[in-house]
Amino acid sequence: MTRYLKRSIYFLLYITCLTILIPQTTYANEDASSIGYSYKIIKPENQVGNAGYFDLRMNPEQKQIVDIELYNMTDQDLSVDLSVHSAKTNSNGVIEYGPTKLKNDPSLKYDLKDIVKVPEKVTIPPKVTQKVAVEISMPQEKYDGYISGGIYLQKSETEAEKKASESAQGVVNKYAFIVGMLLSESDTKVQPELSFNKIYAGLTNYRNTFLVDFTNTEATYVEGMTVDAQIFKKGSDDVLYETKKENYRMAPNSAMSFPINLNGESFIAGDYVGRIRVTAGDKKWEWQEEFKITQKDADKYNAEDVSLIQDRGINWKMILMIAGGILVIFLLIYLVTRAVSNKQKKKRKKTKKKR
Repeated sequence: MTRYLKRSIYFLLYITCLTILIPQTTYANEDASSIGYSYKIIKPENQVGNAGYFDLRMNPEQKQIVDIELYNMTDQDLSVDLSVHSAKTNSNGVIEYGPTKLKNDPSLKYDLKDIVKVPEKVTIPPKVTQKVAVEISMPQEKYDGYISGGIYLQKSETEAEKKASESAQGVVNKYAFIVGMLLSESDTKVQPELSFNKIYAGLTNYRNTFLVDFTNTEATYVEGMTVDAQIFKKGSDDVLYETKKENYRMAPNSAMSFPINLNGESFIAGDYVGRIRVTAGDKKWEWQEEFKITQKDADKYNAEDVSLIQDRGINWKMILMIAGGILVIFLLIYLVTRAVSNKQKKKRKKTKKKR
């Protein structure tokens, strides 16, 4: 085998191994120090308190424009995308004021994005401070409680950054500012009220989880919640799974899915009972609900749970991929070797004929 052939085979082996074995990389399109701009809210006369967000006392049908100042710290034009979002509650008891996959709860009467309007994009010259007008149009009907959410500010991506984001594998980190907004019309204190929705089997971060859905149906925040959820086999008093969390919050008129993790165990089809207790200050809510896990759902979620590798056994898909890669390598070696061998035979025959 010639030196050139050996080098070619080693190169093919190297490239194939890289293709098979290198994991997906993560990509960040910018870091926090390179956002390139800052913001400042201009508090109007109807601002309540000294919070770093808009907390405005409004009237029915009131129309008002408030301003956010954006300062471009760079030496070139900078564009910022803006959007408005209502407040929602995630499964960790944390309130989301920006873009999220969480849906509005049916109890939400007024969505902030229908009341507050901002330009979709603003472009700021280098080293310049520019005002962004935020237009507020209150509903006609008098409203007790809060309409809440946030104004999301994110630097617009350049064409080069868009291409980099699209071609990147793994997680793409994007940095943004969120300006909170709280609108109220009176000092009337609205009492929170929680309503149970359902309990069911599902996945959280690709791990088997029981999920308890409940809603804060009132236009007020729920503060300092303690949630204690237990799962029983129907007809038994033995606790199978339990999760207790403290200091949770809920946004006005929002729902949350409280997770009860199975800690690496498989779902087993059957009938179950969930008992849930939620406290917040002197408020208390308790629910008990029967539910069923079908064999179809148990099999589906168990197959998708990344922590159940030991139960699923060998990862045949990965083994087949590696075996296929090895076969391709040997096939390439065989074809190259055969081609070189045939070429050498032809040369020998030509040499013999000349003699």
